[in-house]
Formats: sequence, structure tokens, C-alpha cells
Amino acid sequence: MDREHQERREEEEEETEEERTSGLGEKDRILKTPPKRREEEVDEEEEEEMMKAGAKDKEIGGHTPISASSSLTSFPFLTSSVCRGRGGGGGGEDGEEDEVRVAIVTIEDESCPSEPFGTETTNQITRTEDGGDVMKEGETEGVKKEEKDEEEANCDEREDEEEEEKAEVTSPSLHLQNQMKRKLDHGPDGRPFPSGKKHCKGNGYLSPSSLVQATTPTTFGDLRLANGHSAQRRRVTSGPPPSGLQDWLHTFQMWSGPERLLALDELIDRCETSQVKHMMQVIEPQFQRDFISLLPKELALYVLTFLAPRDLLQAAQTCRYWRILAEDNLLWREKCREEGVSEYASTRRRKCSRPGVAVSPWKSAYIRQHRIENNWRKGDTREPMVLKGHDDHVITCLQFSGDLIVSGSDDNTLKVWSAITGKCLRTLTGHTGGVWCSQMAVATVISGSTDRTLRVWDAESGECVHTLYGHTSTVRCMHLHGNRVVSGSRDTTLRVWDVSTGRCEHVLTGHVAAVRCVQYDGRRVVSGGYDYMVKVWDPETEACLHTLQGHTNRVYSLQFDGVFVVSGSLDTSIRVWDAETGGCVHTLTGHQSLTSGMELRDNILVSGNADSTVRVWDVRTGQCLHTLQGPNKHQSAVTCLQFCRGLVLSSSDDGTVKLWDLKTGAWLRDVVALQSRGSGGVVWRIRASDTRLVCAAGSRNGTEETKLLVLDFDLDDKKKETE
Repeated sequence: MDREHQERREEEEEETEEERTSGLGEKDRILKTPPKRREEEVDEEEEEEMMKAGAKDKEIGGHTPISASSSLTSFPFLTSSVCRGRGGGGGGEDGEEDEVRVAIVTIEDESCPSEPFGTETTNQITRTEDGGDVMKEGETEGVKKEEKDEEEANCDEREDEEEEEKAEVTSPSLHLQNQMKRKLDHGPDGRPFPSGKKHCKGNGYLSPSSLVQATTPTTFGDLRLANGHSAQRRRVTSGPPPSGLQDWLHTFQMWSGPERLLALDELIDRCETSQVKHMMQVIEPQFQRDFISLLPKELALYVLTFLAPRDLLQAAQTCRYWRILAEDNLLWREKCREEGVSEYASTRRRKCSRPGVAVSPWKSAYIRQHRIENNWRKGDTREPMVLKGHDDHVITCLQFSGDLIVSGSDDNTLKVWSAITGKCLRTLTGHTGGVWCSQMAVATVISGSTDRTLRVWDAESGECVHTLYGHTSTVRCMHLHGNRVVSGSRDTTLRVWDVSTGRCEHVLTGHVAAVRCVQYDGRRVVSGGYDYMVKVWDPETEACLHTLQGHTNRVYSLQFDGVFVVSGSLDTSIRVWDAETGGCVHTLTGHQSLTSGMELRDNILVSGNADSTVRVWDVRTGQCLHTLQGPNKHQSAVTCLQFCRGLVLSSSDDGTVKLWDLKTGAWLRDVVALQSRGSGGVVWRIRASDTRLVCAAGSRNGTEETKLLVLDFDLDDKKKETE
């Protein structure tokens, strides 16, 4: 007996040494039954325990003791550690006994050991001299979850690898079964579960297949019915169904969830593109949700605020509820503010054709502005309205306000036209010389003539309200601001008039040649003349504050915004001046001839030149942003310019009016093209508002009769008003 006992101790020491050299620490070592001759008995007991696992789940949760002879490897969620005696040796020479501590974990029904555990109880198993194991109660100790997870993962992975290698070597037919097993252990996507979250195996674990069998999942057909769709759908008409289809479907239904996923992965890999497309067409509509209708109204409106106005218009066509939300007036007010639409729809909130849905006035305003913008940029097939008058004389000045158009000519008259009907409402007669300049505010018209007078007219009645005498030569230019008008004459003086009384309030003298252009902002007067000078005046004191010297030829055009003075000259240059200091800020070069017209707005200057080009400048930096030319440029001198809606309109001696994009400098289209263009037809003047363009056209050789062309870009609203 002593000899047999000694041999058993030597075998235990050899096993302990092998485990230590294989890289397993004392705490990571897996518990094994020492007596080698009892392995068959242990295997039989393990099989019995696995068969009874379902009945023992509750007993395990109730801390039922486990006999020392039963296999602890049946329960991979049990953590174990070998605790050596104080002697530290592997044998029993020092009389000390080896102890194995087992933590039995409380597990509720359908729980997984990878999740946090409940109560833990530590028991001690004392190894006796004859190799038997006797369990005795010990102290309760807490076992860290991280150590348990690591031991479980290492143990399971080693077991899986050994089993798979043996199976593939001994039976290649089990390859598919091993793939399903990997699918179960690694998840549907094929990636391994992280440590501590791996699927559990062993007794007491409810596998995915058992869960599938316990609770029947909702099939795709049930999902279609839940979404309100008919169970019948479009079938592929490719002939009779293949033989064995029902058996194949039955086999598929018998598989577990992970097995079905693996089968579907393999099936998809073998499908052609058209077949995958068919699957997408059937499946995708079932997972679409109208989340807007499911949200509270306030949240739904908040979501819609992130849509652009154009997208919001399209969303309103989705369904009735979306249309109700998309008609919210406050929502459209914000959208109009984002798009720079400040005009509120004057029409009352009208009812939509659908009952219960009202159209937002702010939405109507946006739609109207969008339609007008589209008409400007793309135009339509309608011909412009033609207003014939002034015979064959030249139209020298053009104004319009509201629905009234006023044209002045060298035939000594002014004519008032209706922009709606195109009829000449009245002719303003009284001047004894040609009319060279005019200004208009609402229904008040002021005109200047070669007869050295200014006249104030009521455009609605045709009456001459005042005749302003004082200048001793031709009145060549004027500018109206509020109730005051400032006129410049070839007599080298400027005069400030009160329009309501007809009285001359101030006379500004200082130029030594004809005054050709003038600007007035209500506080300062700026004038340019043929003496190459630009002057800044205080009209109240009649003092010249600054004389801006630098041009080397006549000054023909001016712009003044209260901060900058911009002057265009026959010397081909454009100069930017500081109105307060009188200093020259920038000299803009690039044009090759006379700058005949300019427009200044928001620090952006547009200049038209006799060299047939139009340039866009930044007056703060002096940089030329765009030169409007190219294959569609004007073929002759530019006669007039207008700013409108982020667009630039330019007229020319070539008989065309061209439309350009201010931001890009791109040519958009020819808005007007006279039949006699290129052979004498001329567009002398243009005036534009947000919705209309009026052009004064004719010729100097009789090839084109004198006329006005009126283009209305808000025709849809006008049609509604007429109806």
C-alpha cells in the first residue's frame, strides 16, 4: 500500500509540473480528477449530469451541494483554484493537504454566466491520502468576475479548438456542423464575442435553438400583415416551382436561428445581382416607417425646420398629415427669413382645395418669389409688351414706379404709360426744349430740360405742379431724395429745390465747367463735372467740404452710399474715395474707355463701359471680382446698368439686354434682342424692379422705331387678379 501510495503521489507531481510548464498559473489551472483510472467513470457521470441539466437548474440556483466525485468540468461557469499548503510542495511529505476551492454561483432561470452573478458560496474539497475527494464547508469568499470570465473563455476556446481539429481530421463530413458551431460561438457576423460576453455552453444554458423553439418569432409574412400589406405579393413568373422546394423550406424551418443565418449567408453569396435586387425590393418597404407622423406635432415641426424650402414643398406632397405640417405659417416665416424673402403675402389665408388644409401666407410669399426668380433666370415664350410713342425721337430718360412708366424724349415731352395695359395714359407737355433728365417718386415726376427749367408733374392727373426757374443753361442731371431734388447744369452750378413748394433753397457754386452727374443722400451732395473734379458739399451751409482731384478727364458717372464716393471718367479709370476725409482709397483700372454707368450696393460696384464690358468690383479691397464678357458679351458700348435680385442687367448699342449672375459673373441669357440688333438697333435706357423690366429702344438710322418694351415676371399672379 505504501508503494502504491508513493506512485500515486509521483504521478500527481508530474501532472502538476506539466501544467506549470504549459503556461498555466495556479489560479488559471483547470481542475482535473487525479486518479487516471477513474476517467471512464467520470465521463459516464458527466453524461448523466448533462441529461439531467434541465431538471437541476433550480437546484443549482438553490445552492445544492455537488458531490466530490462528479465532474466539475460539466459546469464551465464554476471557477476553481488549487490552494497549496503552507509547505508549498506538491507532495504530502510535510503532512500538509492540498485544497481545491470551488465557487458555486447562484443562477436564475434563463440567465447566462456571462452576465453579473448573484450570491457566491465557497466550499473546500480536501484531498485524502487514498486519492478520494471529500467536500467540507468552508468560509465564503467573493470571486472577482474578471478572473472567472477569463478562465471560462480560455477553457472554452481550448476545448473548442481541440474538438474542431479532431472532428475535421476524423470526419470531413462534419465541416458544415463545425461552421454552424462557430456561428453559434462567434455571433451572426462571424466575429468572436468579447471576453466575458461569449455565449455560454454546458449544463443549465438555454441555447439559441432552444430559445427559438420556446418562443416562435414573427416571420416576414407576419410583418407584412402587421404593416397592413396583403399576404399576396408579386411572384417571379419563371415557370413551375422547382422540385423539392417544399422539402427545402421545411428543412430551413427546422433549423435554429444561427443555422438559418449561416444558410442565408451562403445563399446570398450564391445569388446573382438581379436576384439580390429582387430581395431588396421585397424587403426594404417593410422596414420603412413614417417617423414624422409618429412624433408629437412640436417635434415633427422641429425636424422639418432642417429642410430647405424646396425640400419642404416636396415633403408636403407625401401625405395629408405631412401637408398639414408643411403649411405651418411660423415654419414658413423662418424659411422666408433664411432665404431673404421679406415680403409678406398680402392675400388672405386662402383655403386649399383639400378640406381642412389652409395655405400659409408666408409659404405663398416664398412660392411667388421663387416663381419670379425662375422667370427672371429662365424666361418664358411670351413676347414683351410693346409701347410705341415719341415717333422717331430718342428716349433720353426713363422712370417707373408701381404700375406707371414715365419716358422723356428730345421731342420736349414726357409720356405716362400703364405697365399693365401698355396704353399711353397721358402726355406731359410744357417744356420748350428736349427733356434730358428725370426723377420719380410714387406719382410725382420731376424733369429737367434744355430750356433751363425743371418742372414738377402729377403723373396721375398730368398736371404741371411747379416750374422751377434759376439755371441759366441746360439742366443735365438731377437726384431726388425725400422732398428735395438737387439739379446740376451746364452753367456749372447746382441747386437744391423743395419739391412741394417749388422754391430754390440753396445754390452750390465751385465747379468751373458743366456739372455732368450728381448724387444726394439727404445729408451730403456729391457732384462730378467736365472740369475733372469731384466735389463733396454740405447743402445746408453751401460749403464745399472736399474737392477730390485725381481724374485726368471728364467725370461722367457717380455713385455715393454715404461712406464711399465712386467716380467714373473718360480717362478709363474708376476712383473710390472716402467721403469723410476726401482721400482716394482705390483706383480701379481695367476698362479701356469711358465708364458710362455704375451701380453701387452693399460694397459691390458694377460698372459698364464703352469698351463693351461690364466689371464687378469690391470697393473695400479694390479687387475686380468678375469681368462680364466671353462669347456672349456685348458687341458694342454698354449704355445702361441695373442691379436686381442678385442679377445684373446691361443694355448696349448692339440692341440687346443681357442678364448676368452677380455672384459667378456668368452670362444667363439675352432678355431682349431687337430685330435690328447689329444694324443700328439700340437699347438706350433700362429700368428694373423685382418683377418688371422696362427698356427704351430705337435706332439712330431709322432701322428700329422708338418704343418701350415691358417684361413682366409675375404674370401668374396678374392672371389670377384678372380672373
